[in-house]
Amino acid sequence: MPSTEKLDTHHKALTLNLDPSKFGSFAEIGAGQEVARWFLVVGGASSTVAKTISAYDKEVSDDLYGSGSRYVSRQRLEAMLEHEWSELLAQLSKTRGPQTRFFSFVDTVSARNFAGTNEPHGWVGLRFQMQPGGPPNDLLLHVNMIDPSNVLQQEAIGILGVNLIYTAFYGLQSEESFLEGLAQDVVKERIEIDYLDFRGPAFESWDRAALLAHLVSAGLSEAVFFSSKGPAVPPTEALYKKAVVLAPGYFGHVDQAHAQVHARLLASGIQEFRNELGEGHAAPAGFFCLTVAPLSPKEPAPDMAGLLHRIEALLATGSDVLLFRQAELYHMTALVNRYTKAPLRFVVGLSLLIRAFEDFYGNLEGSRLEALGRLFAQNVRIYAYPMTAADLREWLSTASASGWEWSEAHGWVSGAQLRRAPPLGHLFAYLLASNFIVPMQVPAALRADA
Repeated sequence: MPSTEKLDTHHKALTLNLDPSKFGSFAEIGAGQEVARWFLVVGGASSTVAKTISAYDKEVSDDLYGSGSRYVSRQRLEAMLEHEWSELLAQLSKTRGPQTRFFSFVDTVSARNFAGTNEPHGWVGLRFQMQPGGPPNDLLLHVNMIDPSNVLQQEAIGILGVNLIYTAFYGLQSEESFLEGLAQDVVKERIEIDYLDFRGPAFESWDRAALLAHLVSAGLSEAVFFSSKGPAVPPTEALYKKAVVLAPGYFGHVDQAHAQVHARLLASGIQEFRNELGEGHAAPAGFFCLTVAPLSPKEPAPDMAGLLHRIEALLATGSDVLLFRQAELYHMTALVNRYTKAPLRFVVGLSLLIRAFEDFYGNLEGSRLEALGRLFAQNVRIYAYPMTAADLREWLSTASASGWEWSEAHGWVSGAQLRRAPPLGHLFAYLLASNFIVPMQVPAALRADA
């Protein structure tokens, strides 16, 4: 068993090479053969490497792994895992099986192209045994590469791959220890992991939703996606080329009555956007948005159990959820604009609108003006969802926001009825007049109840 001290990539690869109980294959497409290279150059590779392959040519790749899927996709990764694992066992299980824990490492990656016009990302997978002859266990990752050059991205994939194999064999004590080992020396600055899945008896005590949330809370991802209708996917697959409505909030109340309020908020935003887009456009995708960040610098970060409970309650409404690392709306704009150039709309209650407007954004050189400039980039607008005067008054009594006034109709306040004292009020009035902030009407069902 290796030392518990943190090892660099060289020593991780060497430790695996010096452990005769493990033996496996490597199939890498799109970013060189950087993972296998580590094991080949540190010494003792004959004790670890059964085969390395890089099926770069599409016809060769299709012949090995089957056609009909995108080359950088989960489907292609799964096909690679199945093929390489079956071949490994067929060739070596009789001679090595009784004393060997087999593994197959695969990746399919779109690293930075020569013109620099693609979105560098990839799928990384590992199938492994915890004991000789034991059942297989799978780990599947989707990654976004941050380095500015192809060479650096290849290097980062090499480090990540070594981390994955090493941690799978030596660091599965908990989800946290696994993520810490996986991220060492490469994640945050060089690679983002925005999706992770697992299967097999090695992970019987693990929770998928918790692991996704930990990716964000540990700073390994800017956002992850939770689906109400099926298995989770990377954010890119949920957002790709879609017009999007985001409903950010804390959503602290998880009872049925508040669930209906939350569902009505998002549904109203989607309908407003459909009306704006008009006929002939695909229906926009709507998402509730939460964050692992505290609501203010003076508050603690959300409790993980409570956060997962809120996510579960929102998914129960039939809508999907995006969990963000950072709370500011302009960060959400930047994330969505990675994957779609279609219009983006936020739908927010007046309390959140006021909070976003009042924040000073001291982390930005341009403070509030820079934040608003980032927020409203790329055809972004905010739908201001109405609020009862009583709720607005109660919220303002506890919030550090002053200078706001309003008129009301039948006990309700719309964005058009909200005013802020100068000089900040001039900016708020400008955003209203320029249609960056779009006041919504009180839903008919609520008007009927009033």
